[in-house]
Amino acid sequence: MSFTTLGLSEALVKAVAEQGYDTPTPIQAKAIPAVLEGRDVMAAAQTGTGKTAGFTLPLLHRLSKGQPAKANQVRALVLTPTRELAAQIAESVGVYGKHLNLRSTVVFGGVNINPQMMRLRKGVDVLIATPGRLLDLYQQNAMSFPRLEVLILDEADRMLDMGFIHDIRKILKALPSKRQNLMFSATFSEDIRDLAKTIVNNPVEISVTPRNSTAVTVTQWIHPVDKNQKRHLLVELIHKHSWEQVLVFSRTKRGANRLAEFLEKSDIQAAAIHGNKSQGARTRALADFKSGKLRVLVATDIAARGLDIEQLPQVVNFDLPEVAQDYVHRIGRTGRAGATGQAISLVSADEVEQLQDIERLIQRLLPRERVAGYEPENNVPELPLRPPLKAKKPKKPKAPQAGNTSGAAEPPKNRRSAGPNSAKRRRNPRKAKP
Repeated sequence: MSFTTLGLSEALVKAVAEQGYDTPTPIQAKAIPAVLEGRDVMAAAQTGTGKTAGFTLPLLHRLSKGQPAKANQVRALVLTPTRELAAQIAESVGVYGKHLNLRSTVVFGGVNINPQMMRLRKGVDVLIATPGRLLDLYQQNAMSFPRLEVLILDEADRMLDMGFIHDIRKILKALPSKRQNLMFSATFSEDIRDLAKTIVNNPVEISVTPRNSTAVTVTQWIHPVDKNQKRHLLVELIHKHSWEQVLVFSRTKRGANRLAEFLEKSDIQAAAIHGNKSQGARTRALADFKSGKLRVLVATDIAARGLDIEQLPQVVNFDLPEVAQDYVHRIGRTGRAGATGQAISLVSADEVEQLQDIERLIQRLLPRERVAGYEPENNVPELPLRPPLKAKKPKKPKAPQAGNTSGAAEPPKNRRSAGPNSAKRRRNPRKAKP
């Protein structure tokens, strides 16, 4: 199969070819025809599989066949959770739409809002936005949506994780009910499916990879090391293996800053990127990293899904994430689009629990490789692999109890009160202390 057989316009096929692509990825091969047919789509695919082009290409095809946007109006809206991801999608829209007469722009917080309002004044065919800044602009009448044709939610699960659900609901109220809806995400949890019920209509569901799996193109292992030796081991690995481009994940903003400063003192060009950095600083750091001016980019999980760096060879987990799912998103920055990559985790004894959660999630034990001179005093044991967590089934609403005349189910009881003596405890509650 090639892009020419998917039904895309010659202008789009030409733009894709100019980027060196001729064969669509599995998610693109399934999503593009469905979007071109006008169907609503729910697509789940792990990061690095080409999701962005999977909705960008058919979106541009559709918009190129219609009337251009009028003043202050938007024809297609793409919602994303982070500034970095919004910028990446805007770049893709520009690259693939270079031969089309379409206007697009990106809006997000952390920068002056006035230039964004000026760009929206003429109307745009494609608007890429983060939820908070979009609401700010909408409340200032910078744009309207009476002729919106397509709504796209990218990284929908991440938006829920980041607490954007209320913003999303406000945005949905401002949009026309008749529109095409596309939801792209790494996973589709029950919360995502609940949200989908209020957005998509009779969707085509697409899933091209097992849930919570990591790309087979990424080689993964851990280096057991004491916590106070992690910084020195990282420097040793960078020099020993001549790593020229390394994305390093730190659990905290302060830790990211300290590590970047330590690397600089060790004659390794590095910068930190996290939520406390200004948007200008984050943009410059990412640009310098892509261009090779920086050898190491130290990031918190805010960057785990928003970065798209071609041929990124190494990802290092300086700290393991608190949430196991973030491990999958972190290492998904390498081994993208069929390329190979390496994911190395520096693990100390106090991270055994997080390591177990990760191994349970991906259902494999990560190989341990000790580095001479950095053998830990406190061992990182290889514990048996625990069975995967079973997906929780949605609870059935309880029948109304006596005295509950509203017909609503009673709120669920605290699990800790369950047991043979729970009724007795409820009949004899402890007196509250003054």
